Amino acid sequence: MDTIWAPERLASARPKYKAVVTMIRDQIAVGGLAVGEKLPPVRDLAWKLQITPGTVARAYTVLTDSGVLHAEVGRGTFVADPKTTVDQEAGERPLNLIEVDVVRHNSGDSGDSVNLFSPHLPDGGQAKLIRTLMAQIAQDPPSGIMHYPSRRSAKPAREAMVAWLHGSPIGQIEEQDIVLCHGGQNGILLVFQTVLRGRRPTVFVEELSYPGFRRAAELVRADVVPIACDRDGIIPEALAEAAERHPEAQILCTSPEVHSPTCGFTPMARRHAIVEAARRADLQILEDDCYRMGRAEGVGYRELAPERGWYVTSLSKSITPALRLGCAIGPRGMSAALHRSAEHGFFGLATPVIDLAAALLDHPQLSEIMEKSRHGIEQYVKIAVNTLGCFDLRWRQDVPFLWLHLPQGWRASAFCRAAEKQNIQIRAAEEFACRDANSPHAVRMAINGGVSLRRFETAMGTLRDLLEYPPEEIGV
Repeated sequence: MDTIWAPERLASARPKYKAVVTMIRDQIAVGGLAVGEKLPPVRDLAWKLQITPGTVARAYTVLTDSGVLHAEVGRGTFVADPKTTVDQEAGERPLNLIEVDVVRHNSGDSGDSVNLFSPHLPDGGQAKLIRTLMAQIAQDPPSGIMHYPSRRSAKPAREAMVAWLHGSPIGQIEEQDIVLCHGGQNGILLVFQTVLRGRRPTVFVEELSYPGFRRAAELVRADVVPIACDRDGIIPEALAEAAERHPEAQILCTSPEVHSPTCGFTPMARRHAIVEAARRADLQILEDDCYRMGRAEGVGYRELAPERGWYVTSLSKSITPALRLGCAIGPRGMSAALHRSAEHGFFGLATPVIDLAAALLDHPQLSEIMEKSRHGIEQYVKIAVNTLGCFDLRWRQDVPFLWLHLPQGWRASAFCRAAEKQNIQIRAAEEFACRDANSPHAVRMAINGGVSLRRFETAMGTLRDLLEYPPEEIGV
């Protein structure tokens, strides 16, 4: 078999994994590889072809997904029988975006309760893809299973992350700029550990903001100061005033594309004003972009202010939160320091996770799968808007939560308790505010793709009834 693997065929090929796919298909077509024949292990073939193991693993994945090859855990990868493949595909049940039984166990939903605390995506096919990739990686992990993780072994995953982020307006990025982390929350902490100096630094956040900013600040013994906002986000004048009162402040945390919890968006004119205020106060800017599911509508702070813009994102709201996979990217010149924060903290991601990231993020089916999940979210949002649209509801078609200002007569905490009595769990605005700050009488409702559309619609109807007919003891 060695004679059929010619590395010179790949010398000028771009991308190389497609050339490997073509090479294997051609050999099957001419009889060089027979049905049932075992292909070389990933690392052996990579050595023969003088390419990376990740490239071979990706080619095997593409061919396995298309039925040309089939993988058996513990045995290897084999040339599939076309007849068997056709028969199996004909008997497969088509994907249903809202099959509750498939994802309910992992959604935090139990019994008759509808948990709308945190977003959970509908399954657009990512569960099957991840299971397939995990099985293939288990046979022969490209990064091995007897070594510490390293920057070198994680290079294919960083390259795949760069490809996945293609089109995001966050400035030029190369694979060495990517620092892989355990989800967005870990990314925020890494940035704080890299940026903050002194015994008691100060962190600025939006007055209603992702609670993880405050939790990460507590871990590094930083004080948190909220900055006043309006519908367009942070008010630049309020930021400037806060910087004068707190000269020890070092970083501003913000989510300009999808503001949690309000569904807000910061327009470009406001972003430019925020950058100017940050420059005058010599503040770093951390952009948390974990909630965006569609394309970015504005230019990110890392591009607007390349000398001080930091960027964090994750797979949690676009693919799955189960993998705890994300990345942090620093300004030019800060990549080495950010890498050190990760390596000194946890050495690096587990090598099987690195291999899975490399195979998953650059997989040819991933874009279609993500689009199916986004479409599933839209179905839930449409139901919520049709049911609660007569109230002061903020929503966006591709954002996995909604923000509801309560009508007169309701306090947020009381409304949440009333909803919980009806087996519906939602978050009050105060959970997104600093401890001593005033918060509006509003609630955030996350989309839970593990709840059937029928149950979700019933839950929205229950909330509408509560809003229209508050209990007598808390009504006006």
